[in-house]
Amino acid sequence: MNRFLSFTVLAHFWLAANLMLAARAAEAPPLRVGLAQVDITPPLGIPLAGYYHERGADGVLDPLFSKALVFEVQGRRAALVALDLIGVTREITDRARAAIERTTGIPGGHVLIAANHAHTGPELAERGRRSSELGGGHELAVKFTEELPDKIAASVRLAHERLQPAQLSVASARCEGLTFNRRYFMRDGSVGWNPGKLNPDIMLPAGPSDPEVGLLLVEKVGASGPRSVLATCVNFAMHTDTTGGSQISADWPGALSRVLAGYHGADHLTLVTLGACGNLNHLDFGWRWPQGTPIEQHRIATLLGAEIFRAHKELRPLPPGPLRVRSVMIELPVRELKPGELEEAKATLAAVKDDRGSNFMKQVVAYRALDVAEREGKPFRVEVQAIALGDQVAWVTLPGEVFVELGLALKKRSPFPLTHVVTLANESIGYIPDRRSYAEGNYEPESARCAPGAGERLVEAAVQLLADLRASPTP
Repeated sequence: MNRFLSFTVLAHFWLAANLMLAARAAEAPPLRVGLAQVDITPPLGIPLAGYYHERGADGVLDPLFSKALVFEVQGRRAALVALDLIGVTREITDRARAAIERTTGIPGGHVLIAANHAHTGPELAERGRRSSELGGGHELAVKFTEELPDKIAASVRLAHERLQPAQLSVASARCEGLTFNRRYFMRDGSVGWNPGKLNPDIMLPAGPSDPEVGLLLVEKVGASGPRSVLATCVNFAMHTDTTGGSQISADWPGALSRVLAGYHGADHLTLVTLGACGNLNHLDFGWRWPQGTPIEQHRIATLLGAEIFRAHKELRPLPPGPLRVRSVMIELPVRELKPGELEEAKATLAAVKDDRGSNFMKQVVAYRALDVAEREGKPFRVEVQAIALGDQVAWVTLPGEVFVELGLALKKRSPFPLTHVVTLANESIGYIPDRRSYAEGNYEPESARCAPGAGERLVEAAVQLLADLRASPTP
């Protein structure tokens, strides 16, 4: 009898405890979000990235940041990081992920690290032959690169510490007339690249653009009014090379951050990721107005910000749903060298060593040949990563400067209504044109280290990853 009573009491305790845990789980917020940014502005004198000539930073127009957003859904977490940098290397990503996992418990594979490709940010070490010769080997660049993973990890750690209940809303806006294909069919039958304003030999663009602006807003739970919006995630396809010069700047993503903060409040965080814009930029060659000065970023941010504010009327709450993250490593073939190409490349670079302003396209081909030769036929092994929230929105990553044709195809085939195609994410292997553009030639295809067809392989891998996530309603 005593045994029976003891068993009954234990059973009641067990049932009560489980009911209590279930009640707590039901009361737990279905979604929490944490936000943070860490200043990563480098010191003056550091070489700036993006061009085929050296530039040392001699001032700061605006600071650079590592911006982090951490999602938590029923205990499952993932992080998005947006960097005001030209790119990110595989080593930087691996080291940052390891530090994030160690300090927060967020699995490294659940961290997406994307650069916004600012051409007025610092050169990084170990980004290839050209960057090494044009500043990547400088002691300031080496030191900055060495310290960067810990700064990225710090931004995620701070965001993780600030997790709070939140409501997400999504929308898809369109900003027409701001991003343009920079490749054109010319009167002589060739394909030109940035052929000059009002050039009478321009026939028509050689490809499309992508005016879609993917939006995700993070709002306080239970708050109201514009000050309740904590962050805006913006995905837009346009090269981040509007400012130029020798002063450090986050370019138009930095200017857009100031525009949105002007309405939502000084603490508002704007995270910009780049869509497929390898062959897109801001230059309208049918418009006489100059667009190559440091003030251009403000015009762009004003126009883009206006469309974002207009899209606020179209925002819809993101329904509750599980957080799922998956990634896959795929191999992409490296470009083949033509007979004599390596010798010609060495001769070209020896000839232009003291005159970087000359023979631009010869330098492009030469640096590509040297990087390809160094791989000795070894394919690129790259990551494609996908993060999904419920069945409405997903982020999918591609490792380089991807042509818009590939991004549009990916979005069209995605099973998610809103798909943020995030390029220059987790690593970068340079330009990734679509297969057709290799035959047309000029800058981007000549620069590409990967072989024709690599872009299409990435799209197939990304579509399959998204399909797998969409078919899996649970983590």
